[in-house]
Amino acid sequence: MVIHYLKRAYSSFAAHVFDIPPRLLALLLFMLLIFLPITKPDDYIQRMFRDIFFFATLAASWDLLVGRTGQISLGHALFFGIGAYGTALLYKYFGFPPWVTIPIAVLIGVSISPLIGSPCLRAKGPYLALVTMVLPLILNTLFKYSPLLPITGGERGIGPLPPLIPVEFFRTIGFSGRKAYPMVDLANYYLGLVLLCASSIILYKIANSKTGMVFVSILDDDLASKACGINVTRYKLIAFAISSLFAALTGATYAHVITIVNPSGFLDITLSFLPVILTFLGGIGTLYGPLVGAHIYFIIHRYVLQTTHIPYLTGTQWTFTRDLIFAAVVIILIIKWPRGIARFVTDKLQDLEEARDLDERGKWIWKKYKKEKTK
Repeated sequence: MVIHYLKRAYSSFAAHVFDIPPRLLALLLFMLLIFLPITKPDDYIQRMFRDIFFFATLAASWDLLVGRTGQISLGHALFFGIGAYGTALLYKYFGFPPWVTIPIAVLIGVSISPLIGSPCLRAKGPYLALVTMVLPLILNTLFKYSPLLPITGGERGIGPLPPLIPVEFFRTIGFSGRKAYPMVDLANYYLGLVLLCASSIILYKIANSKTGMVFVSILDDDLASKACGINVTRYKLIAFAISSLFAALTGATYAHVITIVNPSGFLDITLSFLPVILTFLGGIGTLYGPLVGAHIYFIIHRYVLQTTHIPYLTGTQWTFTRDLIFAAVVIILIIKWPRGIARFVTDKLQDLEEARDLDERGKWIWKKYKKEKTK
């Protein structure tokens, strides 16, 4: 019986993963990320990949809203910041542990999304983008300069927040003294990887469900969707709520990873543009596009250009030059591959795919059918 199920699992794996080059490549890269900490990279590289996981999740949530329904939003940092400030305020004033504050903060973000989405979705195209872009700017200003300053901490923010897996836990299992602190960073690394994988699977299921098909029909032609009897506004709000859920979850979790929440880190306008860049760099309207775009973006920006040095350029001169080079590289990549680098790679890999006449699982089903027929 066990061997029977192992054969079925193997045949299913061969048919759905091994025989499809893009999925096989994704599995190999995932295994590489799992075993990356075993190679003992320096702390900077490990934290860079940790940030990649979180911002790739944020970009994937933005891609569901824009790439599937066509609702251009430039205010995704709003929900990212709501999740972060929600968990920080609940911890500071009520003393709740992170595993309680994070779900509550996510619920706050999701409950606010219809209140924001209903008036915003009345606008279309660039007007919708401008309306959504203003929202995080307003919240950023309120938290910095309004009478809320004593509550939110102004520019200094709220902190320190406790990590999701505290240092004391690692000390109780044998990591004494300062040896426990690297384990917290390692736990945050795998936490980001698990969040990315779980969010990607859920978003993939949503995108390929009946609701996801309705999203695509709205993207193609919302007037035709209305003519078919689809409540377009309702489905747009559903997409808005799902996108805000994952953005708030990412912000709330990331707040406990870096242990401080401030407006510049969670509500800055650049955080609203970051998912846009990551998604277009990898490929909009796909699940894998934001993930690939995040890795390319952060590796170029935080590793290649950080470790490169041009003679006779120091201080602010090199910082300005580095940002200019990075902007030029991103523009060239987007112009070269307008559909995204990930789309280009998967299209090339699909050309290598060879369809089987009948896979192992199909043979097993055929044999079973023949036995039943002879009976």
